[in-house]
Amino acid sequence: MESRGVPWLPAFVVTVLSASGSALAANSNYCNGPLVSVLPPTSFEGSSTSSSSQSSHYAKLNRRDGGGGWTPGHTDTQHWLQVDLRERVEVTSVATQGRYSSSDWVTSYMLLFSDAGRTWKQYRQEDNIGTFYGNTDADSVVHHKLSHPIRTRFLRFVPLDWSPTGWVGLRVEVYGCAYKSDVADFDGRSSLLYRFNQKSMSTVKDVISLKFKSQKPDGVLVHGEGQRGDYITLELHRGTLALHLNLDDAKLHPSSGHTSVMLGSLLDDQHWHSVLIERFNKQINLTVDRLTHHVRTKGADDSLEVDYELSFGGIPLPGKPGTFLRKNFHGCIENLYYNGVNVIDLAKRRKPQIYSGNVTFACSEPQLVSTTFLSSSSSFLKVPVEPLMEGLSVYFQFRTWNHEALLFSATLAQEPERLVLLLINGQLRLTHHRSPLQRSDIAIGQSLSDGQWHSITISLRGLQVSLTLDSEPTSTLELRDSVDPGSSIFFGGCPSTLSSQSCRNPTMAFQGCMRSITINNQPMNLLHVQQGLLGNYSKLQFDICGIRDRCLPNFCEHDSQCSQSWSTFYCDCSGTGYTGATCHNSIFEPSCEAHRQTGSASGYFSIDPDGSGPLKSTLVYCNMTEDKVWTVVKHSSSGAMSVQGSTLQQPHVARFNYSASPEQLRILVGRSEHCQQEVAYRCRKSRLFNTWDGNPLAWWLDRSGEKRTYWGGFLPGVQQCSCSLEENCIDMNYFYNTSPSIKEEEKNLTRTASAYRENDTGLLSYKDHLPLTEIVIGDTNRTGSEAVYTVSSLQCYGDRFLWNSASFYQESSYLHFPTFQAELSADISFYFKTTATSGVFLENLGAKDFIRVELSTPSAVTFIFDVGNGPVVLTVKSPLPLNDKQWHFVRAERTLKEASLQVDRLPLRFMEAPSEGHYRLQLSGQLFIGGTASRQRSFLGCIRALSMNGLTLDLEERAKMTPGVSSGCPGHCSSHNRLCHNWGKCIEKSSGYECDCTHSAYGGPHCKTEVSVSFESGSSVTYTFQEPFSVMRNKSRQSSAIFAQSSKSRESIAFSFLTNQAPAMLLTVSTYHQQYMAVILSLNGSLQIWYQLNREKRPDVFIPHPYGLANGQLHRVQIHREGKDICFIGSCNRVVIMKSSAFIGRAGVDEEVLQAGSRGFVGCLSSVQFNHLAPLKAAILNRGSSLISVLGNLVESNCGALADKSSSHSLAGEPGKERLKNAAQTDSAVIGGLVAAVVLVTLCMVAVMTRFLYRHRHERSQQMAPVKEKDQPPLPSRLEHGFHAELDLRTAVAARDSRKEYFI
Repeated sequence: MESRGVPWLPAFVVTVLSASGSALAANSNYCNGPLVSVLPPTSFEGSSTSSSSQSSHYAKLNRRDGGGGWTPGHTDTQHWLQVDLRERVEVTSVATQGRYSSSDWVTSYMLLFSDAGRTWKQYRQEDNIGTFYGNTDADSVVHHKLSHPIRTRFLRFVPLDWSPTGWVGLRVEVYGCAYKSDVADFDGRSSLLYRFNQKSMSTVKDVISLKFKSQKPDGVLVHGEGQRGDYITLELHRGTLALHLNLDDAKLHPSSGHTSVMLGSLLDDQHWHSVLIERFNKQINLTVDRLTHHVRTKGADDSLEVDYELSFGGIPLPGKPGTFLRKNFHGCIENLYYNGVNVIDLAKRRKPQIYSGNVTFACSEPQLVSTTFLSSSSSFLKVPVEPLMEGLSVYFQFRTWNHEALLFSATLAQEPERLVLLLINGQLRLTHHRSPLQRSDIAIGQSLSDGQWHSITISLRGLQVSLTLDSEPTSTLELRDSVDPGSSIFFGGCPSTLSSQSCRNPTMAFQGCMRSITINNQPMNLLHVQQGLLGNYSKLQFDICGIRDRCLPNFCEHDSQCSQSWSTFYCDCSGTGYTGATCHNSIFEPSCEAHRQTGSASGYFSIDPDGSGPLKSTLVYCNMTEDKVWTVVKHSSSGAMSVQGSTLQQPHVARFNYSASPEQLRILVGRSEHCQQEVAYRCRKSRLFNTWDGNPLAWWLDRSGEKRTYWGGFLPGVQQCSCSLEENCIDMNYFYNTSPSIKEEEKNLTRTASAYRENDTGLLSYKDHLPLTEIVIGDTNRTGSEAVYTVSSLQCYGDRFLWNSASFYQESSYLHFPTFQAELSADISFYFKTTATSGVFLENLGAKDFIRVELSTPSAVTFIFDVGNGPVVLTVKSPLPLNDKQWHFVRAERTLKEASLQVDRLPLRFMEAPSEGHYRLQLSGQLFIGGTASRQRSFLGCIRALSMNGLTLDLEERAKMTPGVSSGCPGHCSSHNRLCHNWGKCIEKSSGYECDCTHSAYGGPHCKTEVSVSFESGSSVTYTFQEPFSVMRNKSRQSSAIFAQSSKSRESIAFSFLTNQAPAMLLTVSTYHQQYMAVILSLNGSLQIWYQLNREKRPDVFIPHPYGLANGQLHRVQIHREGKDICFIGSCNRVVIMKSSAFIGRAGVDEEVLQAGSRGFVGCLSSVQFNHLAPLKAAILNRGSSLISVLGNLVESNCGALADKSSSHSLAGEPGKERLKNAAQTDSAVIGGLVAAVVLVTLCMVAVMTRFLYRHRHERSQQMAPVKEKDQPPLPSRLEHGFHAELDLRTAVAARDSRKEYFI
């Protein structure tokens, strides 16, 4: 059921309201006369008096006679001053003074009102404030204008606190005017019938107004019906007002037009409630007291057709259509108007159109006395029991919201036996305790904590205890022995002074109302209890039921369910998509861009663009590409649509329903940097433009329903297709393409060309018009005409607010925005960075209320606000300074339930809101960002992503026109270095940052996307570097030896691989000085790392993982060497330090490496990193470079996706750390200075590998001969044959001598 505002007010409504003006008393501007000063002494009554000179009749404002005011006795624990205004009047304000020239005054008080001096009700101001602040001295006057007037005869002032140096002293005045009304009393069997002058009354406008007070929770107030099925019924149902309406003909539209509205709660409290029903056609406003609900009726008809009569107070003939409740109303109705007719006045004057059935015209007052149990720990009522021969009988009624309570406890004569009646989880449980370890019980009822009155009867007779709830069947509990009642009974709780064997509070005392207490058929006089004449009590209020519905109005947000206890309310956020005490905070990210920041990959996500705002989340597809994050919103017509036979008179119309609501789409598009939607149009003998009269034959509607005739581009208004905008139409005399098969007569219509392309595509990108909501085509009615169109999903990228920021660089600078609307809830979140020691982030003031967030000290953020109960201060202190020029996150929240402050990941500062007091944050001034209205304590630094109640403020746009503030904020990378991973570099931008992945083996926005290549048999990659690695700091060969003496050389290597082949060469690094390292898979699939750093010694071989890795799973390898120390790091991200190394002789080295090189590598290689270089990625992105050599066929792939088909595997090699045994310090430094090229070899032909090994040994032997080192053995003859048989690489090596190389 939708609620919406109504801009109308029928003319005769003014007449109704003015006609009832006499009944509602004079205008409030003139209703302010003094009412107490003229009253006789008998109109005053006090709970007690301290002396005759301080009696109640001296309590008139500014009176000095007698004792100068009223003062109760010092032993009076429940003091009150009562004023009888002699008749019902309208009260608009009250005033108080203390006792003249004394130290006695009242500092706070409650105001109660009643029609008959019984059954009182507490007056509550705005925000449900039930306490009035009083005086601070004896003679000043404190005046309170009531937020809403009350119409009553009796007022009672109840002091709550008084002078700290004296006692209670009070003088009062009441202001208002006379009040006249017409009243009718209904006894539950009576009714009023208002008969029409004609058989049927059909109306499109109706206004019904009345006031009522009811003694029962159910009853019909208004009912009317028509023969065709129309009806209107206003009824009380369980203390709630329900309006049922049907405007449709039941025969034509069966059950389609029924509409019901429910409003109000606890309306059976025997006090007056006002009702106003306004109907205009289908629109209905229902107002109960000060709450209004707007609803639109269902069905097709607009008029209400009622036959013969309207009934008030009941339905004389039950069972008619539209009868929802057959119980008649029991209570009083006053000032009953139907479309300007005073129905009760007509009845009193016995007009013929009114039939009065047992209705009287004076309101009878009930004699029930209620008692309120205020405390959940210490309230109780103790009453004596007169012994009877036949046992015990107890009856009472109760109402509460609490699920747990002690209702009744009676100690039996045979101690320690006792009877206890508990309310447990909304169910009654009567227990007979025979001893501490023996008991028996019965349980009845359910959901009794519903705020309704429930009646209970407990009867003890012989060997049975019976329990009856409401009108349900009686349940009995059998006793072993006959028992007799004790001398007293406790209701609602037990005194804490009693021993454990007598009355105890097993859970919690009762909080709620009780009435009609009857013991052994004798009603209990609760007023005698109040006066101390009977029994005993604690924390009770007499002759008043103080129950409140804390779920009305419902402060639980976003359609969450409200439940309550006596003192507070709770919100169930299940299934809403929101969280928090009032379900205020969205659990979803605001955009796809925000999802990417959390590390999410492409997929369907729920986003909530307005955060805690009124709009719910929507499901979209987030497409995370390399450079952009696209938000894709689908619609209902995604496929191609064929159109034939359409004309302008009967065009083809297609509407597009999106997965998001129009308002959600508006917010999403507005938040995005760019949006677009593609329209593809293919046609034959169909025209879009160029008709004789200049009107288009096809168009589309934007999101506002406006007609648009442009079909592409960013700027609207150009009636051309994309081929015209791009100047690539087949015939540029026309602005669109169509098919080549148009006959001559069709040419004459538009002078179109004889040959066209069949397709035309337009890209709509003007954000204010997107998305497209409807498309209309009107020219496919000729023979052979056809149009086929496709409208893509709405696609947007970017988040304008994620990095929206401003820099404040002058002490008096600030940004100002409209008033922050945060009456009931406020959430504020932002990032800041500064070097200042303090400053105000934001502030908004009201007449008395305010809200502020500030950096109070260099290491503390403070959130402070005042809603009228005094300032609430929350401070989060950081162990480290917050003015460190790093980004820090702040989130402050205030709801009716709690307030909280979060700074970064420091512990949350939290404070519960009081259950009583003001709760509306009423702000009126401008919202200041970065400063205050006084221009003091301004903030110097940067603020970004400032969001308030789901609305992100555009700081950058406002900063453009504000001196002392600049748009954007440099330094985004300072505290977000982790956003760029895997050697990626964070680059500052004016509004955000970007990751430079040039030196990373990964790609993507954050350098986290793997770069993979699938190698086929016969394929390889060689990467050549012209200069030595800068990380080694060697600039030339001559400097390498010097550097080797002063620093260790090092390299870090990382890559992932997936293969089913063994042996295999994964990676080789070599220099022209016959030094190399190789990573291979051996014949059994084990991973081996070979190092030859000293050409005079044998290679070192490490086997970190002795198990087979050629298993089709993805493995991650990380190797780090520094000097003679080498570590292997598995994909489980822990260092595997090798215990031992396996040494293989020179011949073994050659055999293993040769065999691996001859087989090459077939599989997937991914994210290869060598120090700060990414050779595989560079090879893919720069295939035309002279530094890159590619053999065979390389296919860009995704190793991770391939691994998902099986399962990824973490390497867990033998732990250990090894030093290179055969590496000299000088030689190990050379690899850093003279690394010349890196080659990723997936398959090197046998001859290539053989040639490399042969030359390696030959050159080494030549260089080692002069120093007379150990001779090298000759190369095996089979390698010589292979070398001569295969490609000679000498020429290629000679050509590259000046371009230092790696072979891998």
